[in-house]
Amino acid sequence: MKTLLAKNADILVTMDKDRREIKNASLYAEDGVIKKVGPASELPETADTVIDMSGQVVLPGFVNCHHHLNQTLTRNLPNSQNNNLFPWLRGQYRIWAGTTPEASRTSVIVGLAELALSGCTTVFDHSYIFKSGNTVDCIIDAAKEFGSRFHCSRGSMSLGESKGGLPPDDCVEDEKFILKDSQRAIETYHDSKHGAMTRIVIGPCSPFSVTASLLKESAALARQYKVGLHTHLCETFDEERFTLNNFSMRPIEWMETVDWLGDEVWFGHAIHVLDEEIQQFARCGCGASHCPSSNMRLASGIAPIKKYMAAGVKVGLGVDGSASNDSSNMMLEVRTAFLLARVKMGLLPPEGPEKYMNLSQSHPKRAAEWMTAREALELGTLGGAKVIGRDDIGSLETGKCADFFSINLNTVDFAGALHDPVAATVFCAPQKAQHTVINGRVIVKDGKCVTVDLGKIVEEHNKFSIKLANAAI
Repeated sequence: MKTLLAKNADILVTMDKDRREIKNASLYAEDGVIKKVGPASELPETADTVIDMSGQVVLPGFVNCHHHLNQTLTRNLPNSQNNNLFPWLRGQYRIWAGTTPEASRTSVIVGLAELALSGCTTVFDHSYIFKSGNTVDCIIDAAKEFGSRFHCSRGSMSLGESKGGLPPDDCVEDEKFILKDSQRAIETYHDSKHGAMTRIVIGPCSPFSVTASLLKESAALARQYKVGLHTHLCETFDEERFTLNNFSMRPIEWMETVDWLGDEVWFGHAIHVLDEEIQQFARCGCGASHCPSSNMRLASGIAPIKKYMAAGVKVGLGVDGSASNDSSNMMLEVRTAFLLARVKMGLLPPEGPEKYMNLSQSHPKRAAEWMTAREALELGTLGGAKVIGRDDIGSLETGKCADFFSINLNTVDFAGALHDPVAATVFCAPQKAQHTVINGRVIVKDGKCVTVDLGKIVEEHNKFSIKLANAAI
């Protein structure tokens, strides 16, 4: 039995049912499972691994609900810097299609390292381009090498340009093979047990890159094996026009016809939705992954997150691909979600400005509309856990996985802000993690990744990045 003690934190945020925030706190875990959280005086004083958390705030590990890890290879491409989604995708598809297993390994580790350094302990990767030998196998192997808790999609694209889809024909796969390989991935890697480090999700890419039949069969396969279902939805008006032109239905209405509304489903982005569609999500149990940085970067819009929350829709956060966000920083994503909700609140509604005459939180009709710092942190932790179907992560309490991170409070960035240290982590500049622990294993120590030689991997990654871009010209 391996034991771990994180001791003497200035404040520990539990996210338990009482939302306790414990001062001078410690956390004790055995074999990756939390045994006790509470005042330091009430916990053991020794363990196999002891981390001194003095001067730090400890938070549950963030859960990233939507990412494309291979996209670290195509960040900041000059021809994709000032485009919205569809032209942006056309500038990236063929580069992604050339990703080799070797390049994929470095991109996965680079992305996971960035995430861990920003407090993220559980990652969902929406992978769907496998034309050059890149597979779920090499992606999962890289995640195991780094040490993140990992949900991996066996994603797919099957509707090429010649058949009315967006991807080039040489980037799509045969549907029979997609389904067969999806079944293989589930049977080989999916672990449904408490504390699982690897799970498989079925993830067709989008309404404009797969057929209706593949969506239906993917949903049936996921339900047969009791795994998650994920795709992009309602990200842009281009997508909305696609479903209206091709099916005479809005995206959510169309997804209902192919059996894609249910408790095991969550959608990436979910920006352009009607109020009645939000209620429909709440009734059927669908979740939404909010990707605020990517949505701003591609000028996609602002998701109605507070409306989702008020309706009881499951909402988590995702950094999205590093080529539409250009970073993989969950602490930044929490802060951006927090701020963007306030921007949306201040926009004038169609019915006129009088509704927005008083924006003060003290105004009884406006208080619930404010996104608070603690709500933003909850979206990144408990919210994300619910979205991806986990009840063993997202909070720090007995029986949950020992997934957490700490932030040093004694920095210039927090000077004068420690009236409320927890809120300071969101209001002030996004900080790197001092320590990150996943399943009781130290992944980040004193601000550095300790499970891989990150400098060597970054050097290899950059070579692959240049080679892929040059090959696609």
